[in-house]
Amino acid sequence: MLFAILSRLIRLVSVMFGISVIVFLIFFATPGADPAARIAGRNASPETLQQVRASFGLDQPLPVQYAVMMKRLFITQDLTSFVNRGQKVVPAVTKAIPVTLSLVFGAAVLWIVGGLLVGVVAAAMRGSITDKALMALSLIGVSMPVFWVGEVMNLLSQSRMHDTFLFSWVPPLGYKPLLTDPVGWFRALVIPWITLAILYIGLYGRILRADLIETLQEDFVRTARAKGLSERRILLRHGVRSSLIAFVTMFGLDFGALIGGGALLTEVVFGLRGVGKLTYDALQTLDLPVILTTVLYASFFVVAANALVDMLYAVIDPRVRDAR
Repeated sequence: MLFAILSRLIRLVSVMFGISVIVFLIFFATPGADPAARIAGRNASPETLQQVRASFGLDQPLPVQYAVMMKRLFITQDLTSFVNRGQKVVPAVTKAIPVTLSLVFGAAVLWIVGGLLVGVVAAAMRGSITDKALMALSLIGVSMPVFWVGEVMNLLSQSRMHDTFLFSWVPPLGYKPLLTDPVGWFRALVIPWITLAILYIGLYGRILRADLIETLQEDFVRTARAKGLSERRILLRHGVRSSLIAFVTMFGLDFGALIGGGALLTEVVFGLRGVGKLTYDALQTLDLPVILTTVLYASFFVVAANALVDMLYAVIDPRVRDAR
């Protein structure tokens, strides 16, 4: 067990190191890429460019630049923005993390519960009107872009129907800290949660239904029926548990990506200053320290989520545990 944990930690560090090197080389070593020219602006004189390079350490060899940036990011934590002089990158990302975590955790609860309900009910009533209606609604949810759903929700809740009893409780766009205003936190995020979850409820429900139908044709299910177990128990205890592998795999990938900034469109539409919005703004201005920091942050969550999913396989499916 200890060896497995150490192996995964080494893999995590290796992946993050590789990603940091690739991102650094893309912005610093690509032919034609000159961070000093972007910082100094257009038509900057050679003297100005030289001063900028010396000020930001860009006159050093690339390995030295990389080492200094990693030291300032992970050890001294005084890495500053290239665009907003004096703004430290680590505190800015740390401030944005609770916003993204709040958004993704709440949406994840909705899409897990909704996906399970849709998938199980549709599989249990396969071929019925209920099954067809759920699959049609799921397809509609998958087909609607997140930014479009968000804009429609904003149009209804912030403008057209804001004064009605349906949306009069909705606060202005923005984020409320959980610890200082729990009620305001919930009110500010409930519509973004629904907006982000709609896509995943439809996607997860359709995949779980397909896996359940396939699992219910397995030999162990026929054995359970021969023993006299009820269809409900077979479905919930044997079918769902064996079909959760794909469900959990997708959740790990999606959750890690969204925590790492994949919820960008939702954050932009609802005015949430999360990691995705921070990364988007940094890309607009090519603020390299912020980009590097947020990319490393995202890679950590993606790799960690994959490792956690791999560990959960043995808990969910006894066949995986026996194989090991």
